[in-house]
Amino acid sequence: MPKPRILIIEDDPAMRMGLQDNLEVEGYLIESAATSKAGFESALQLGPDLIVLDLMLPDGNGLDLCRRMRAEGIESPIIMLTARGQEIDKVLGLEMGADDYVVKPFGLRELLARIHAQLRRYRPAPASNRNVRVGACEVDFVRQQMQRDNYPLEASAREFELLRYFVDHAGQVISRDVLLIEIWGHQREIVTRTVDNFILRLRKKIEPDPANPRYLLTIHGSGYKLVENHAEP
Repeated sequence: MPKPRILIIEDDPAMRMGLQDNLEVEGYLIESAATSKAGFESALQLGPDLIVLDLMLPDGNGLDLCRRMRAEGIESPIIMLTARGQEIDKVLGLEMGADDYVVKPFGLRELLARIHAQLRRYRPAPASNRNVRVGACEVDFVRQQMQRDNYPLEASAREFELLRYFVDHAGQVISRDVLLIEIWGHQREIVTRTVDNFILRLRKKIEPDPANPRYLLTIHGSGYKLVENHAEP
């Protein structure tokens, strides 16, 4: 699958270059524009997979640009950036066609998680096979059944959902923030420790030695990765 192309429309040079550098490190192809006019032309010409759009631009309003792009048939997910925090701005942005909304100052990890979530919805990963082998287990995601050495295992719906996400993104490093958004909907009462606890539960099922995982790995400072060993049993 080709690398996703992201268009950044942001007039602040430091912010624009900082986002470009960090997103390129994450493996995205980046185009940028500093004005509403240039951003609109780039969106039409490039057909980006996602647009990061600042609310305040020197030659226009990000809300108006968002509405104009939608009117021209541009369907790429749009994440709006703004220094404002009032609820009315968020409502207006979503009404104009934005898909998400991030208030400055924001953490890079939060923005990356939101970008990842929007790209997943816009470019969905192939659905996992009905029957797959994950580590030491055989898993039927349709029936939500799991067995190991021909013995059935008990697993919650959330565990199946989390494992399926890893299977659909095997080989990719997935951060805790992304998992919170994708699996738990970033509920305020859910913390990253919850993700770690569910990882431990899955490891007890799929790993021959959960204390020394071979399949569901911790990538320190980044998140977790499922190695691409799963196959139809």
